[in-house]
Amino acid sequence: MNSTLKLPVGIENFEEIRKSGFYYVDKTKLIEQLLQNWGKVNLFTRPRRFGKTLNMSMLKYFFEIGTDRSLFDGLHISSNEKTGADPSLFEGLYISKNKEMCAEYMGKYPVIFLSFKGVDGLTFEEAQTRVTTIIRTEARRHYELKNSDRLVDEEIAQFAQLLAGKPDDLTDSIRLLSELLYRHFDQKVIIIIDEYDVPLDKAFQNGYYREMVALIRGLFGQALKTNDFLRFAVLTGCLRI
Repeated sequence: MNSTLKLPVGIENFEEIRKSGFYYVDKTKLIEQLLQNWGKVNLFTRPRRFGKTLNMSMLKYFFEIGTDRSLFDGLHISSNEKTGADPSLFEGLYISKNKEMCAEYMGKYPVIFLSFKGVDGLTFEEAQTRVTTIIRTEARRHYELKNSDRLVDEEIAQFAQLLAGKPDDLTDSIRLLSELLYRHFDQKVIIIIDEYDVPLDKAFQNGYYREMVALIRGLFGQALKTNDFLRFAVLTGCLRI
């Protein structure tokens, strides 16, 4: 009896879907379009339950350094061309046919991946704490920076503050993390922000919109507009704000 693939109900992690035998509708042409139609900051707005988070997860696994170095047969990459990504995740998908693009971009960049879908609270202070927690959690995903021999003592101390959720300046924390990643990897950073508009929507509902706009403007202005360590950024949301 032929085995059938499972439906990925509620699963938004690209690696889990590809490795656990779930159906996957190939959206990897998005990678090609993103690189061909170059933009420093790219915003995709779509309705809820439209697959935004899964697509952002797919981008993360394609570009990020150091995801899985064990499997490289899918794209027939020789040992001296190995990248940090796992090409087997993309085997048989549209993007795998573009060998030149895969060789140039797959697994070559440090990635900051932030999802703001959980930023909520009845007060601005509660919401701000959740933003801080999200950035702290992402900093912990890059724990190798704590012992990096490419960072000076002051930079390691700044990273320790990010790990503790106590940055000197919260609005500069995403930019700071990108700078530290750049120093460590000697490569500009890709920033992916999923559901960027949720904090603003919740703030509007709960009466602290002005304060949240100031925080988000500071975070995004520092990270996306005046950031010398940014390769490019991708944001998703339901609204254009």
